[in-house]
Amino acid sequence: MTPFTSSRAQSVAAHGERKLIAGIRRWLGRASPVSPFGIGDDCAVIPPTRHHQLVTTDPVIWGQHFDATVPARAVGAKLLKRNLSDIAAMGGRPVAAVVSLALAPQTSVRWLEQFYRGLAACALDHNVKIVGGDITQGPTGFFGAFLTLHGESAGRRVITRSGARAGDSIYVTGSLGGSLLGHHHAFTPRLDEGAWLAGRPEVRAMMDVSDGLAKDLDSLTPYGLVPALDARAIPMSAAARRRARITRKTPLAHALGDGEDYELLIVVRAGTDKLERDWRKRFPKLKLSRLGRFVPKNQFPADALRLADYHGYEHLR
Repeated sequence: MTPFTSSRAQSVAAHGERKLIAGIRRWLGRASPVSPFGIGDDCAVIPPTRHHQLVTTDPVIWGQHFDATVPARAVGAKLLKRNLSDIAAMGGRPVAAVVSLALAPQTSVRWLEQFYRGLAACALDHNVKIVGGDITQGPTGFFGAFLTLHGESAGRRVITRSGARAGDSIYVTGSLGGSLLGHHHAFTPRLDEGAWLAGRPEVRAMMDVSDGLAKDLDSLTPYGLVPALDARAIPMSAAARRRARITRKTPLAHALGDGEDYELLIVVRAGTDKLERDWRKRFPKLKLSRLGRFVPKNQFPADALRLADYHGYEHLR
């Protein structure tokens, strides 16, 4: 189902902004607190905290992040979960969010209600308050929802993308590839895992895999070093293998380049094996795979995977 309708009576144009905002309040329900901690004022009020503050933003746009095969409720949930994954990658916990919409006049009110109900359900699941936002008119055929998520560190420490050193091990959670077959909106943000990893002193750096491992790993790689990965260690999903049968590419190419995996990519201090043992006890249902290590460029093994032969998702190209 698309976000649009050919019936003016069923469109946002027939409602107008005030009526639509009143509907959004109803659709969000308990996910949005009362003013000034929710919708209603020029700014939302977020209570102070002693933890490190985290802010991230990500959109969902019709034709780019979803199509008519994705239910409206799943689109609303995906909008929040994309941002939750960023918070997880720094070892944080989410607190509150604002949502801005750019709507074509033909946007269906029925579709928009289901979008907000999906967003609200996801927000309640993760204890996130939807505290405000904005609505503006977009061009015909356009739907864009833009969420900014405020969070805080789960403990004393936040994990950034910098900090890797020669010899450090590279890990990833879960499996990779084939997200187009449903995972891109049906994934689980790794919030518990990220917070746990942030409390481990041997973890040096971390990020989530959103544009594909072949591209994203570059953001963790220090100057003068390269990732030496074992192709056999890449955890390929069943969906990556199914996509390979359709596209005639290899499952490995899909695992490295499809993007929207939303798994955690982790750098761990060299010589540390305890993390793997503790992980299996703490998260027995989620696989943690050691992919390889960082090495100086002049020590790149001949049998290591050459990531330059693969491509992740490149925005604006």
